[in-house]
Amino acid sequence: MWGNIRSVTDEPAILHADADAFFASVEQRDDPRLRGRPVAVGGGIVTAASYEARARGVRPPIGAAEARRRCPELLIVEPHWQAYVEASRKLFAVFESMAPVVEGLSLEEAFLDVRGLEHIAGNPLGIALRLKRAVLERVGLPITVGLARTKFLAKMASRLAKPDGLLAVPAGRELEFLHPLPVEEVWGVGPATAAKLHDHGMHTVGELASRREDELAAAVGRAAGRKLHALAHNRDPRRVTAHRSRRSIGSQSALGPRRRSREELETTLLGVVDRVARRMRAAGRSGRTVSLRLRFGDYRRATRSCTLRQPTADTRTLAAAAGALLDGAMPLIADRGLTLIGIAVANLSAARVGEQLMLPLDRRPRARLDAALDQLRDRFGPAAVTRGSLLGRDPGLASWLLSADRKRPGAAAGVSRSRR
Repeated sequence: MWGNIRSVTDEPAILHADADAFFASVEQRDDPRLRGRPVAVGGGIVTAASYEARARGVRPPIGAAEARRRCPELLIVEPHWQAYVEASRKLFAVFESMAPVVEGLSLEEAFLDVRGLEHIAGNPLGIALRLKRAVLERVGLPITVGLARTKFLAKMASRLAKPDGLLAVPAGRELEFLHPLPVEEVWGVGPATAAKLHDHGMHTVGELASRREDELAAAVGRAAGRKLHALAHNRDPRRVTAHRSRRSIGSQSALGPRRRSREELETTLLGVVDRVARRMRAAGRSGRTVSLRLRFGDYRRATRSCTLRQPTADTRTLAAAAGALLDGAMPLIADRGLTLIGIAVANLSAARVGEQLMLPLDRRPRARLDAALDQLRDRFGPAAVTRGSLLGRDPGLASWLLSADRKRPGAAAGVSRSRR
């Protein structure tokens, strides 16, 4: 802990809780053979790495071959997305049991506002300590917690305290804590922005704070300059907001470096769509815009999207739309190879019971099938039941699922398509 927390009315009460090396930590939790060893998650591309691997220079996204060159004893495991989703649900259940206001940022991190809990739960520092213990006991994962009066500083504190740490920034000493830090530590400052700031003689947050806003704007642009000027003085009026509406729900799958057949890509795509559709139904959301995200062997990226006539969370409808987008991208894939495939569904709205069905009227049995699969997974675990094609026993089944709706008039037709 940095400094001492004072019992005053403006006591820091915003927590930023972040699970350490989330995907890799889940793998180490579930497989005792991986504990204490350098672990990477991914196929041909490393998408996550344990702290043991990071200490050897293995950081995403790098290729598996380069990762093994840096760390010959590295263990690379395939991602288990359902395990990550289940771990995230348990993690947020702990968050919500400890704080009245929780704002999720990703599967593994959130802001918690614990103001006003002194008489029933103790001071914020005590809550932060209990939160760390509760997550370790109930979820089996280490987390790092930052504690401050602003969201920005709480996030900064948790970044600096990793792994498995707790860093509290006392009221009235924020700038003393903040100004010596390098600009690279500022939330939102990437390598390109940091290089521009360095070119203008700014290497620490204190040097940012010493410049006028127009000087920062000249270095990094008006919007970024205004934001950096405020953050350098710890001006962040944002409140922790619960149940923030999500703009999209998505998932992705990393692929190895070898070339994949069309059937293999369709099987992988169906697995990604299946995860996304289940998350949408669990969140009570439907969506209209389906986006296919691709990363090629040369590390370039592409996105293809289409907008459906009506919002849906139906697995087969989303799979048909995704399959149609994959059709259009196959020439690029054939030329460049593919290392990652992902799906995101946007234009989200609350799912409505009894909404108008589209012709042909066969959606109700499919909705019952999706609901039955969801119930089985909720009761018996994410691996309790899956589609046969995802077991690798019949790649043609995935192809059929993706193509069947495509052949029906209007099933996956989009009213608009976009490329970027």
